[in-house]
Amino acid sequence: MTAPAIAERPNSRGSAALRWIGWAARSSPVGVLGLAIVLFWVAVSIAAPYLAPFSPTATIRPMALPGTPGIDGRVFWLGTDHLGRDILSRIIWGARTVLTYAPLATVCAYAVGIMGGLLAGYHRGWIDEFLSRLGDLVLAFPALVLYIVIISRFGASGGNIVLAVTLATAPGVMRIVRGLVLDLRNRSYVAAAELRGESALYIMLVEILPNARGPLIVDACLRLGYVTVTIGTLGFLGLGLPPPTPDWGGMINETRLFALTLPHMVVFPCLAVVSLVLGLNLLADGLRDLSMKD
Repeated sequence: MTAPAIAERPNSRGSAALRWIGWAARSSPVGVLGLAIVLFWVAVSIAAPYLAPFSPTATIRPMALPGTPGIDGRVFWLGTDHLGRDILSRIIWGARTVLTYAPLATVCAYAVGIMGGLLAGYHRGWIDEFLSRLGDLVLAFPALVLYIVIISRFGASGGNIVLAVTLATAPGVMRIVRGLVLDLRNRSYVAAAELRGESALYIMLVEILPNARGPLIVDACLRLGYVTVTIGTLGFLGLGLPPPTPDWGGMINETRLFALTLPHMVVFPCLAVVSLVLGLNLLADGLRDLSMKD
C-alpha cells in the first residue's frame, strides 16, 4: 500500500509578492526601472569588498586608459586617475559612501521636518507661527551658502555633512507636512480620537502621520536624489569627505583638470552620480503613479 501523496501548499506570500510585482510593472514600468537602478547601486555598495578589483586608495599606475592590463592579471576596466588609483574600485566604494550618508541625512531631515510640521499643523497658534518663521529664516539662506558656512566652521566630515543637509532640508519637509496636517486634522477619525481622550502625540503619530505617508514617500525619493547631488557638489567643492575616502564628487574635483586630455577620469564618476539620481527620480515618479491608481 503506497503512502498517500501530500499536497504541497502554495507559498501564498511568494505568490502575493509576485502578483504585486507584476501589477507594479504593468502600472508603472518607469518606477520598476528606477527601482532596478537603485537596487543595483545598493547591491554594489554592499558587495564592494568583493567587487572592487583593487584597493580604492592604492597607487598602482597613474593615468592608465580604460582596459589597460594591471597587476596579477587584473585589468583597469575604467582606467586609473592621476595618482594611479583604479577608477572602477573607487566608484564601487564611493557607492557605499553615497548610500550611507545620503539616506542618513535624508532620514535626519525628515525626522526633524516631520515633527516640526506635525506640531505646527496640529497645534496652530504661536507654535505654528514660531516654527514657520524659523523655517522661513533658514530657507532665506541659499542652501549652498549654508552648507559652506556650516562645513567651513565645523570641518569636513560625514557627521557635519549630515548636520548641514539636515538643517537646510528640514524646513522644506516641515512645510509639506504642515500642509498635509492642516488638511487631515479636521477628518472624522481625528475628531474621534480627540473624543476618546487620546494625547496630542498619539493623534499626530498614529492618526495623522500614517495617512500622510503617500506624498511623503514620493517626496523622500526625490529629496534623496537632491541630497545625493548635494553630497557630490560638496565633494566637488572640496567640502566633502576628506581624502583618500572614495567620494564621487571628490573624484570629479580631483581630476577636473584632466577632463579634456583624459576624460575617463571625470566621465565615469559623473555617470555614476547621474545614474543613481535618475533611478531615484524614476522611482519617485513610479510611486506617484501607483499612489494615484491605488
